[in-house]
Amino acid sequence: MRKLLFIILPVVALALGVSGGWYWWNVLRFQQSTDDAYVQSDITLISPKVEGYIKEVRVGDNQEVAEGSVLFVIDDRDFAAKLAQAEAAVAAEEAIIATYENRLKLQQAMIEQAAATVKSAEADLSRWQQDHRRYSALVTTDFASRQRFEQAETDARKGEAAVAKSRAAFAAEQNQLAVLRSQQREEEAKLQQAHATLRLARHQLEDTVIRAPVSGAAGNRAGQVGQYVKAGSQLLSLVPLSRVYVTANFKETQLTHMRPGQLAEVSVDAYPDLILDGRIESFAPASGA
Repeated sequence: MRKLLFIILPVVALALGVSGGWYWWNVLRFQQSTDDAYVQSDITLISPKVEGYIKEVRVGDNQEVAEGSVLFVIDDRDFAAKLAQAEAAVAAEEAIIATYENRLKLQQAMIEQAAATVKSAEADLSRWQQDHRRYSALVTTDFASRQRFEQAETDARKGEAAVAKSRAAFAAEQNQLAVLRSQQREEEAKLQQAHATLRLARHQLEDTVIRAPVSGAAGNRAGQVGQYVKAGSQLLSLVPLSRVYVTANFKETQLTHMRPGQLAEVSVDAYPDLILDGRIESFAPASGA
């Protein structure tokens, strides 16, 4: 038996050594491993866009939530009042603009009336100027009295004054139309500003309801009912479990033949009998040093 063992053991050891060497040469020397690795995810921090008191908390610690689910509700009474105020401001500006539309129509009618007055005054002036020229010729030949000539002359001067007055009134009405249009444009600008304020108020009211931007598990919940929060303060961490990844740290000498897309086997301490298949996605652009 001893002689047999002395013969078999060296053969077995040699065979194991050869097979081990062959496996290392063909497989193990191309594999790299590390236990300096961590499961991570792109955590989404939930923060309010508006400040106020938390009225409702609809998520529990470590609870899984779906995208779009309501997480927190902030007291919206002040924001609802601001929205009503913005809506009233828009309605007031729309009423003012409607009034300007009516005023512009009225002013256009006034301009047309002033234009008709100018034409009437010019017609009267033309008639009185003709009378004045006629009586000027007759008075020299004593076919018309001096008094009638002077009356015609006075009428002609009155006609000139009436024409000048009517033209000035016509120009004033046109200027008034320009003023009204300028004021209307100013009110239209105020209406646009009121609409912008309305949209902002509506968005702020909507932002009092805080929803989950992605699906995941809720953690580090800090918001509580009755708590006063400011915009940007952290209320919750949302971990998208469907998009977890492993960050593994290797030595520089291990990276020589590693490339994105290569297969990788991953084992997790919590599940020692489970081997996960993965691929190298990317390399960090800098080393730990």
